[in-house]
Parts: sequence; C-alpha cells; structure tokens
Amino acid sequence: MEEKRLMRRKWVIVTVIFIAIVLISIVSFRFIHFEYAYMPARNKVLSTENRNSEGSYDIWGTMVSKEEAVELKKQHKASSLSAENGAVEINYSLLQLGRETFYKETFGNEVFLTDIMGVVDGPLTIANMSKAIIALKGQGTTNLRVTLAKSAVIGDKSFNKGDLIDTGIDVAKGSYTPLGMPVSLSDGRIRVGISCAACHATVDPTNKQVMEGVTNPDLNTGLIMALAPNTASYFTHSEVTSLKKFLNENSTSVTNSSGEQELLPDPYLLENSVDRTLLKWPRGNFDSSIDMKSNPTQIPDAFTLGDHPFSWSGAAMAGPFKGLSAFSNNVHAQNSDSLAQAPSSQVLFGIDPEVYLGTILQNSAAEKYRYDPKKGQKPSSLFADIDPTPGVPGLNQMVKPPSFPKITLVAPDGLHVSAPDHKVNEQNNSVAAWQNTLEPPQRKKKINKEMANQGRSVFVNAGCISCHAGNYFTNNQVISSQVLGTEPTRAAAFRKTETLFGESELYAPNTPVPVPENAKVLKVPTKQFDPEQIKLAWAKDGSPGGYKVPSLIGLYWGAPYLHDGGVAVGQSLKDAGVANTILKGKPADPQNSLLALIDRDLRQEVIKNNQSSQHLQDVRVTGKGHEFWIDSDNGFSETEQKALVEYLMSLKMP
Repeated sequence: MEEKRLMRRKWVIVTVIFIAIVLISIVSFRFIHFEYAYMPARNKVLSTENRNSEGSYDIWGTMVSKEEAVELKKQHKASSLSAENGAVEINYSLLQLGRETFYKETFGNEVFLTDIMGVVDGPLTIANMSKAIIALKGQGTTNLRVTLAKSAVIGDKSFNKGDLIDTGIDVAKGSYTPLGMPVSLSDGRIRVGISCAACHATVDPTNKQVMEGVTNPDLNTGLIMALAPNTASYFTHSEVTSLKKFLNENSTSVTNSSGEQELLPDPYLLENSVDRTLLKWPRGNFDSSIDMKSNPTQIPDAFTLGDHPFSWSGAAMAGPFKGLSAFSNNVHAQNSDSLAQAPSSQVLFGIDPEVYLGTILQNSAAEKYRYDPKKGQKPSSLFADIDPTPGVPGLNQMVKPPSFPKITLVAPDGLHVSAPDHKVNEQNNSVAAWQNTLEPPQRKKKINKEMANQGRSVFVNAGCISCHAGNYFTNNQVISSQVLGTEPTRAAAFRKTETLFGESELYAPNTPVPVPENAKVLKVPTKQFDPEQIKLAWAKDGSPGGYKVPSLIGLYWGAPYLHDGGVAVGQSLKDAGVANTILKGKPADPQNSLLALIDRDLRQEVIKNNQSSQHLQDVRVTGKGHEFWIDSDNGFSETEQKALVEYLMSLKMP
C-alpha cells in the first residue's frame, strides 16, 4: 500500500512538472521572435554583378558618373549631389542593402499572407513544406513538391490529403529554406512572407545554384494562394465584376462610411469564385493589376539596366533610377497587402471602404484579424485595434508620401514601403540600384558567332531595330495596345486611377522613418515626359493603354514570350502553345518559342492551341499580337530565321 501511494505521488509530481514545462514552453514560445531568409554568398550564384556604378549618383533618373561627381566637387558644386536635392549616392553600402532587401525584406507582408489570407493554414502547411525540403537532403530543387496535409474542395476542384502538388518554389542547393520566402516567429505564430527573390530569382535545373534576376518560370502562385482559406482577400486580382453577385441570405451587414447598412458578400461564394480564377493562372504568371479582371502577366526578369520605363505598361517612369524605385515598390505596397487600397476602394472598385475592409477580413485565417459583423464593430474600428502599422493604410511597413492620398508617377500605388530605422524609400532605391548591376548568366550552349553575325543582319533588315534599338535593345517607348494587337485589358488596367492622379512629390532621400513633421518635400521632375506616353502608360484621357518595348537582353532565360507569356513552344515544335507546355508541366524552349514569335504559321498553332483551353481564355492568355513576321511570306528563309534566333540568344549587357 505504501509503495503504491509513493508511486502515485511520484507520478503526480512527474505530471505536474511535465505540465509546468509545457506551460513554460508555451509562454516562452509566445515571446520568442525569430526571422530567417536564405541569401547565398555572391560566389555561389550564377548571375554576375557589374558594380561599376559605385561612386556615381542618381538624380531623378539621371546618372552622374563618379568622374563627373569628382569634377563637380572640384568646382564646388557638390550641393547638386546632395540628398536635399534628390540625389541618391550609389555606394557599396547601398548596393549591399539592395541585395539584402532582394532576398530578405518582406516589409511585414507575412502578416497579410499568413494571418489574413492564411497561405499556410489550408491543405498546404509549413510542416509539410518542411518535410519536403528535408527530404531533398540539401540537394535543392526548382519545384518543391509538397504533400497536402488535408483534403479540401478548392474552386470546385477536389484536393485529397496526401496529394503531391507542384508549387514551383525553388530551394537552392545546401539550403533548407525556400528561396525568397522568409520565415518568422512572433506572438507564438510561425509566419511566411515573400521577398523579391521568390519571383525574380530561380535555381539552375542542373546544379541548383541561384540565378539572380532570372524569372522563376514555374512558380505556381495561383495554386499556392488558392489553397489558402481566405483567398477572397485577393478578390481585386480576380474576375469579380461586382460584389453584389455574391449577396445571399448568408450575407451580413455593416455600417458603411455614410452611416447606412450595407451587405457583405457571402465569404464562401466569393472564396470559391476567386479560387476558381487563381487555379487557372499558368505557372510563372501573376496578376499584379487590381482592376477586378483576371489578366495575369508573365513575371518579368530583373535585368533592369536601360529597360525603362517599367511595369508592363511603362507606368513606372519617373523618379529615382528612371522609375525603377517606383516599380520595385509595387509588390509590397500593393500586391502583398490588399488592405492598403482601402482609402481608394470607392474610386477604384466602386466599393465603400468599410465594405472593402469587411470583405477582406471576414474570413481571416487568424482569429485576431477576423471581422465578425455580429459584434457590432465597424471593420475600420477592428482594423485600428489590430493594425501593426498604425498611421498608414494596410498592414505593411509603409509611409505616406507628401502626395497621399493621390496616385502619382512616382507613387503609382499611393504609398511607399519603408521599414523603420531606414530612410524613406531607401530600400526601394537600394534594390533598384542593385538590380541595375545584374547581368544574365551565360547561356549553356556555345554561341555560333558566324550564325549570330548573320542574324544581326536579319535583325536590321527586318526592321526589328526600329523598336529594339541601342545598347539595351529598346527604344524605351510605350506602344498602343491597338498597334501591337495584344490582349487589351492589361494595357487599360490603370484607367480608374485617373481621378486620383496628383502632382509627383517625394520626401528627400535622407528623410528618416518614421517621417518627422518638418520633413523636406521635393517636387519630382516630370515635364520631360511626352504627355502621349503618359496617356498610353496609364490609359488616361480615353487612351486604350499600351505596353512598353522591353529590352531583349536575357531572352534565353525569358521564355515564354509576350506580356501574357502566351507564346510558348516546347522542345518539339508539335508542343505549341501554353496548353501543350506550361499547363502540362513542360518548360518553354527559348529557341522554339522565339521562332513562334516571328513565324506566322507556328504562331497560329500557338494561338489555336491556347484557344483550346477554356482556362487560358478565362484568364486572357492568348499569345496574340506583335505581328512583325520574319518568315517566308516576308522573304526570309528558314536559315535566316535560325540565324536571327541565334543572334537574339547571344545578346549581352554592353
């Protein structure tokens, strides 16, 4: 009896100690803060950097060389190189910050992606992603294949527990973290964010080393987000003509900005609609426009030097680095935090801000961020209570430029991402400066110089040089979508911003974050831009909108082609079209895809096969346009076609 009593007492003590340890661990876990992102050593990447810009200055997009800077200082005109006048010095520290920003900086978007959208709270989980990475044993992959943790019906499609899905997420050799997906731990919750590297870097299929600046061609962004439980938070990037289509008996009401009662959409109907759309995005495509139309574009490369203006339409043209800083700002100020557009939701979408916030938050993955209309609180009131970045719209780390709430040529999103303890726009400027140092990796197949020289003659004789001119093979112009004949809705995506347009102003680049009350405001020069080009880039004043003429440098790494990524051909010419390549998990072959760009018969096969896919039609991926033929009907031989393709594959930075 005594022994039993002692034994029971022992187990009681052991149990109490165990419970105490668990409780202490839980409490400690909630107070631990941890962040990690993979950034390879420079000698471990295949792309090269040309840092000859060190010592120079950027002044509103005009480059002042280090030699010119020395001369100005000799002439006692150094004031023109001052940050007080808008100058950004390109030095070692700025370029290093740019590289770190590219790989590591999320500006806090993990809160939206994890707590609001729930990107790892559905069938795709951090635990199962970790298992998939561990199974690689450090060898890396261009496509992390993950088993689903549970069954679910997503966008009318059934996914089963244990299914193996292709995420297109890259893992570099020797790394145990997804490329461009920083992981953090705070408040007892593991979160995943995205940095520039998730889309604008990839690993070499052979040796699994990182290629900086090369598009991740198979990143399955649509599927990854569709698997989240609150993809409805991303509804402005999908085919949602009106929220009224999603009202029913399950809709709850909120008090809108006018004090009137207005219904929220049924969250599950809206979720299903958005999921159906995102599941149709081809791999390597992403819809960065918020026009409530599904028109994803191919993810661009990051070989940016000389490739201005930026964005598919050339809308980012003004300010530091010829608009590249404004373009770099876009993902974090708009595309990784839908809540940031709440102040403009009435103008942009015809949705009251309270309804807009309520729609995004009503099914948030984390309870803390979930809006419950039954509690009688306005969505804006709840958001004010839980906002980690009070004082600015949205959740991400941002500042309001002096022009806020207006949209301008230097603030196309109305806001600028800037992390605390940095200068305003410093990280955007740094990543822009660093991207301009990137040069594409060498093509693996040796260039046939004789054939490439012949191709150069074809390039000139065919008139390609009229648009793709100069050292960077672009005339830096925006061409009307009606002239190009490409899909028109992307070109017109900025149309509704017209009434929000204002004068371009920025804080001086040495302004700290948070912004002090007496911060110096600078007017950004914009009079040098052709008004017609601005109209085309922004689809203003009745313009149909347009597309910028891209640089041709790095074409070998850029297949498939055109803004919609619709011109795709596999290793066999029989595999023509996105339907026969990307949708089947086959990569687009750069040479054959370029041939389809210039040969009308092969292009017709591409277009016909794209049209055979209802999914591609629904998201407006056609492969149409840019009908500048270099084929037999225009007097060019098959040999000349091959020579031209060889020449285009050989193009390098000057």
